[in-house]
Amino acid sequence: MAPSGIAATPEKKLGFEFEPSPWGDFFIEYEPKPLQRSEEWMMTRADKLKKDVHMMFNTSNNTEGMFLLDTIQHLGIDHLFEEQIHNTLSKILENKLTSSASLHEEALRFRLLREHGYWVSPDVFNKFKGEDGTFKKDITSQPSGLLSLYNAAHLLIHGEPALEEAISFARHHLELVSSSLKSPLAQQVKRALHRALPRSCKRVETLHYISEYGEEEGHNPVLLELAKLDFNLLQHVHLKELKAITEWWKNIYDHIVLSYIRDRVVESYTWAYVIYYERWFELPRIIIAKMMLLITILDDTYDTHGTIEECRKLYEAVQRWDESAVSLLPEYLKKFYIELLRTFKNIEGEMPVDINYDIAHLKKAVQNNVTGYLQEAEWSHKNYKPRFIDQVNLTSLTVGAPTVCVSMMAGMSDTIMKQALKWTADVPDVVVAAGKIVRLMNDIAAFERGKCNNDVASSVDCYINEYSVTSDVAIARIGALMEDEWRTLNQARFGNRVLLPAMQRIISLALSASFIYDNRNDAYTASKHLQKTIEGLFIKPM
Repeated sequence: MAPSGIAATPEKKLGFEFEPSPWGDFFIEYEPKPLQRSEEWMMTRADKLKKDVHMMFNTSNNTEGMFLLDTIQHLGIDHLFEEQIHNTLSKILENKLTSSASLHEEALRFRLLREHGYWVSPDVFNKFKGEDGTFKKDITSQPSGLLSLYNAAHLLIHGEPALEEAISFARHHLELVSSSLKSPLAQQVKRALHRALPRSCKRVETLHYISEYGEEEGHNPVLLELAKLDFNLLQHVHLKELKAITEWWKNIYDHIVLSYIRDRVVESYTWAYVIYYERWFELPRIIIAKMMLLITILDDTYDTHGTIEECRKLYEAVQRWDESAVSLLPEYLKKFYIELLRTFKNIEGEMPVDINYDIAHLKKAVQNNVTGYLQEAEWSHKNYKPRFIDQVNLTSLTVGAPTVCVSMMAGMSDTIMKQALKWTADVPDVVVAAGKIVRLMNDIAAFERGKCNNDVASSVDCYINEYSVTSDVAIARIGALMEDEWRTLNQARFGNRVLLPAMQRIISLALSASFIYDNRNDAYTASKHLQKTIEGLFIKPM
């Protein structure tokens, strides 16, 4: 979404340009090679396998159902079994495990229930502790159990020191044994130590797990075949959408002629995809991707190109939201402004009649985004260095989180659409927390990359300046602040259960940041870091 620093607004345009897109017209022209089987055969076969999985759910006991649910989630086919998953979770919740249950089983139950918004006390792990309150040494010989504990404990909320201890304990012992583990557990431990499962991007993790699952002892070939079929069938759907949105963007990009903006249509669609990958969510996918592209144009205009007067005029025009306001703008922005208004009109006009989505909330979110951009521009114009907290509070909103979260609500069911849309538009704590995680990861990546000529103070710079510390200290402290926000997101799952589907999607925005800014790279701006994953998601079949 938005790039690293506070918007820079030189009195003269500096001519800064981002690197071109590595994709160009690739997805307009790309024709995938035919698969060995027809799409009709694949869909018929998938339906048969789904019936087999239904039978597995019906005949499994509590523990078997728990492992089946976890595998299905990990393989990315849980969207095919919503009713069965709901029933399984109810059974898991009602039936506690026996005293002889393993650490792996207890931690898995804990993680599954908390992920789905059911409260479980960390006291369930007390049976694995000695009289002194520390974990028993005998569990250190169970790497699968340690991995399960490590992942589960990352669903901690504020004020759970027992789970902090569990993370430290499990991490220490996993690091000790990691070099001696066999595949695929070795790869799974390595990924978890890099980023715990509850904080990783689900769809990217699925890419890894489908390729590994066949190596697991006792793996279920029905589940693996279904996962591959579903992935390939969805890939056909997503390729069609990618072609359509790339054509849409090419028309706009060629028409508005703004050479200084980031050309990132494939990256925007990919970001939307990892939030909403399921077949029937084309509408929120496309809206999210379009909003990312529009706010990227606005952001790049404020950050790298516009003078302070141009920024003020653009703000005024966006607040008026009327074609007559085009006269306020410099010539180079007029075509873009008309396209901005036209895009919203088209989204509203093309909205299915059975979708009760009020686009006025989305328009207001974009207007608020631009209000924030102008504040950043005024700070920069006055050479004002804000306090760290003021910088984070503003830029965690201008990073685009409220706009994207309002876009997400287009995927909510009709029963909660109106409530979820209004709740999200009011920017609740969960939206703020997701925005802070995206912003702080973004800023750390930008700081590591090094500043370009037009950049000004990021949150890292502000922290260093305000507290007179080294960059390593500042980044460590910012990491601790991000940890607080993750706990806020975890806590949100236990709030209003009616809004849980909306909260889960908002949480997925934060999870997507771990993909976009992995290894402290800004893969949206420097999109070469996404190339291999994009190929795996959209080009290479399973």
